[in-house]
Amino acid sequence: MDQPLNPEISAVIPLMDEAGNVAPLLAALKPVLAGCSASYEIIFIDDGSQDGTLAALRRAHDEDSRIKVIALSRNFGKEIAIAAGLDAVSGRAAIILDADLQHPPAAIPAMVALWRQGYENVYATRASRDEESHLKQFLTKRFYHIFELLGETPLPHGAGDFRLLDHKAVQALRAMGERARFNKGLYSWIGFRSIGVPVAFERRHEGRSKFSYRKLTRFAFDGLMSFSTLPLKVWTYVGTLISTASVATALYFLARTMIFGVDVPGFATLIVSLLFLAGVQLMSLGIMGEYVGRIFAEVKGRPLYLVSERLGLAVEPDRGPLPPRATES
Repeated sequence: MDQPLNPEISAVIPLMDEAGNVAPLLAALKPVLAGCSASYEIIFIDDGSQDGTLAALRRAHDEDSRIKVIALSRNFGKEIAIAAGLDAVSGRAAIILDADLQHPPAAIPAMVALWRQGYENVYATRASRDEESHLKQFLTKRFYHIFELLGETPLPHGAGDFRLLDHKAVQALRAMGERARFNKGLYSWIGFRSIGVPVAFERRHEGRSKFSYRKLTRFAFDGLMSFSTLPLKVWTYVGTLISTASVATALYFLARTMIFGVDVPGFATLIVSLLFLAGVQLMSLGIMGEYVGRIFAEVKGRPLYLVSERLGLAVEPDRGPLPPRATES
């Protein structure tokens, strides 16, 4: 099939080790895009797959030139893979969705309809989290609660990567070259006219999630530290509080000594105090180290990602502004 020169919609799909989901996803996605858009392209970003995912994508591209592929040189993580996909889109709107069919393509027409009404950031919100474990539901709620308290950018509850972004929003995201990316925060930070669409997310069609609790915890730290400086600032107040308490304690013992004389010093009290203060200092150094580590990653100036192969994308994109779009007839 001929490749559209100026597609209206670009679907951006990051994936890793999803060979069994490529064909079912395309079977569900292509009719939906054809029904709600005059022209479209589908951009897969292979994030260092070790199974037959890339071979399946090559076959799909050979059958339909509207299917394009970016194969990254290694696993850079989902957030970076999405950035690589957004760098390559040529449509007037980009739809980001997962390859495991948890993001139902049937929800796309409603998102496109809202985009045509003038919304520039249309995000899907989870109608429920029944498909997740109780532990994951609990930790997710706690994360959003902590982010509300500490974060400088509000996050819509239940919103994730499944969304439609107008070309203006895509251009704004392209301008962000930060390495420790937290896309949920970036989607909110850029602003634009936004609206949520309740969507019943599905269970994975095949395979297992690549996000372990360790990775999710690291992801949560990246999010908090990318959008809040409070963990750094709080140690000023903690230090002030401890110093004030120590001065008050010193005055108390001075007055007591002047009135009652010298007591035998308490060994246990001394050890507990030392351990407490040492723990506070190490915690503060650890928080500062997390921020310094992110600064170190930024100042090295390495490329955000490296590409080993492109299919259907002859020109290597840059992270600058999008080219002018054709006006609607």
